[in-house]
Amino acid sequence: MMAEIRIRGEPTADQQVCRFVVDRSLYGGNASFTSAAAAEGAPLAEALFALPDVSAVTIARDTVSVTKQSDAAWPEIGKLIGDAIRAQIASGEPAVGEMTPAGGEELFERVQAVLVNEINPSIANHGGVVTLQRVEEGKAYVQMGGGCQGCGMADVTLKHGIESYLRQKVPEISEVVDVTDHDQGENPYFEPGKGAGGGKAGGGGCSACGASK
Repeated sequence: MMAEIRIRGEPTADQQVCRFVVDRSLYGGNASFTSAAAAEGAPLAEALFALPDVSAVTIARDTVSVTKQSDAAWPEIGKLIGDAIRAQIASGEPAVGEMTPAGGEELFERVQAVLVNEINPSIANHGGVVTLQRVEEGKAYVQMGGGCQGCGMADVTLKHGIESYLRQKVPEISEVVDVTDHDQGENPYFEPGKGAGGGKAGGGGCSACGASK
């Protein structure tokens, strides 16, 4: 008999977003979805998008972050979300399965190549890494990890470093969207109010991450 599944709801600074922390790991990586179509191939995300008011889902380790699109009270939605999480765990299926990159295989691979071969080697100097999640309608959705996750200069690095460089290399990309749960960052290189781990933020991006291109 399966042990009782315990889930704890945690509010965030954004009233439209709530985190649900489960007493066991759901997924070893970090996967974010902004539509039911994008969630295809991820059983837990598919189940959550089938619920009313859910507009975005992020699954990372033992945490599910859900964004709602209405003023409905979290206690009402939270019960449905908890039921969906428990049902998925009981099914024995992985929360996130094998997914086909959205936006076209060829475009996905081109963006991936720039990240892996040109951007990541630079930010790796300070423990950072950027992972491509998917490409949809000209937007590249990325997850920032290592020293970049939770970094106080992540937004600047993304827009003035990564996005600017990626748009030059892959003109089909109009925007880079950060889907990282920065609250889960365990070792940010630049912590707000504490300074950087030896680096200094520059005007053209986060020079601490070496992402100014």
